Amino acid sequence: LVQLLKDKETFKKVLVFVKNKKQANILFEELEVLIPGNTNVIHSNKTQNYRLRSVKNFEKGFFNVLIATDIIARGLDFTDVSHVINFNIPEEPENYIHRIGRTGRAEQKGTTIAFFTEEEADYLGEIELLMNTEINVLDLPENIIISKQKIDEEMPKVEPEKTSQKKTITEPSGAAFHEKKEKNTRVNLGGSYRREIAKKYKKPKTRGQKRK
Repeated sequence: LVQLLKDKETFKKVLVFVKNKKQANILFEELEVLIPGNTNVIHSNKTQNYRLRSVKNFEKGFFNVLIATDIIARGLDFTDVSHVINFNIPEEPENYIHRIGRTGRAEQKGTTIAFFTEEEADYLGEIELLMNTEINVLDLPENIIISKQKIDEEMPKVEPEKTSQKKTITEPSGAAFHEKKEKNTRVNLGGSYRREIAKKYKKPKTRGQKRK
């Protein structure tokens, strides 16, 4: 992200979406150290006056990068946003559509970029399905060093031991249950679609290998 944002000629006015308030604050603090004075942050823990001032100053060009949660993914009309960057992929594909809709408005051209992990690959598949558009996938530049240190959210969680209890499950019946069961079946894409998504997103290519 820092490597991209340092190119101010290309990345003139950028919205960076993250998954939650904690991530927004962490990213803002990191960017303030690496590219000071270029960034601001907005999320629901900020006061309304702060949020309004941040949006106004972003529009006036006092800073060119605004880090945000989905609080501004819809309902606000920004002008001349050159890029929308998804630092995290949203679980709901509709939220992705709303996010990237902040650029390319009023017949202006805009670019969207998304970083994703293997765990987020399924979300991208759902987004492609909703948009009916294939997303171009690129390898990270070779000079990018990938940290192996895990953040708190990536650390394995130890589940408390549970005492085994026998349970009797009675399957409900009737028209309402069968309607719900049929609906759930339709939502589950499964099968070949999931396998194709796995081929595209979950098999990392070796560095230097070109994509066709």
